[in-house]
Amino acid sequence: MPDVKIVRPSDCENWNDQLAFGAGFSFFHSREWADILTQSYGYKPYYLTTSGAGKIDNLLAVMEVRSRITGIRGVSLPFTDICEPVAQSTDQFSALWQKALTLGRERNWSYLEIRGGEKYLAEKPPFVCHVGHRLDLSGGHEAVFSGLRDSTKRNIKKAKRQRVEVNISNSADALKEFCRLNVLTRRKHGLPPQPSRFFRRLFEAIIANEKGFVALATLGNEVIAANVYLCFGDQVIYKYGASDDRRQHLRANNLIMWKAIKWSCDRGYKHLCFGRTETQHQGLIQFKAGWGGESQTISYYRYDLKKEGFVNAPPDGNPVYQRIFRKLPIPALKLIGKTAYRHMG
Repeated sequence: MPDVKIVRPSDCENWNDQLAFGAGFSFFHSREWADILTQSYGYKPYYLTTSGAGKIDNLLAVMEVRSRITGIRGVSLPFTDICEPVAQSTDQFSALWQKALTLGRERNWSYLEIRGGEKYLAEKPPFVCHVGHRLDLSGGHEAVFSGLRDSTKRNIKKAKRQRVEVNISNSADALKEFCRLNVLTRRKHGLPPQPSRFFRRLFEAIIANEKGFVALATLGNEVIAANVYLCFGDQVIYKYGASDDRRQHLRANNLIMWKAIKWSCDRGYKHLCFGRTETQHQGLIQFKAGWGGESQTISYYRYDLKKEGFVNAPPDGNPVYQRIFRKLPIPALKLIGKTAYRHMG
């Protein structure tokens, strides 16, 4: 096996072209996502690779999060639902893994976390598990519609009867509308919103270049729901969703997802990934399951470099900060997101 090298995607002009030849790569392995995380939050990329014949054979993508508040660690990757290590064999994954552990000790990381990797680490205890859903689009939108749960079909039809309309856009104004709703949705869940600089870079690198899109649901002149999708290879990823809670009864979220699915099918994409869902959010799990895709367990693994072993997550409980965030005014919540979000990666 060739030596494992540590590289930065930004130093490789043809990084995405090298990924395109291999199975298992997704948008989250791309140069654009690496640049967005680096430029928005100041994380340092340490992508462990082996390559040959103009393509990347093995890859473990890691960012260093260095914070005076939450410590120093390596994460693959921060603010990423899943970033599977890509290796041609167990031995090749082991080489990437050992190189990452050596790097972590040199960089004084408290731990190394991989978001994915069950194929290679199934015998290890996961730190935490989430639920993922993946929808096959290869049969076209009519085949997809026939596989929807009856309640999902009814909700799509209800939104249409209520005169909800959906527009697919690559405009800055569309992303601005999403950000407005995103603050409200994040506060509802007791979380600060992502800083505006993150979405500016997401727009410049992805949305404006038609490597993703925003789907807006409107009622008259009012935007009542918005989703952000990312595209790479033959796959579309549902990354962010936001809506006006006062309009939930209109079922705009169902229509907006259906329009995004239809748009993706019409352009030849083969899969739609719904991202991760925490196991306690059963309502969201049921919403995603209603589209007829396959569910999977997404396991995160955390190796404690001080204890030299894999660790489990402590019980979640009901964090006090979530109750506080739900009561904060919007400007205060935005300020917290701007100053503190990078420490959460």
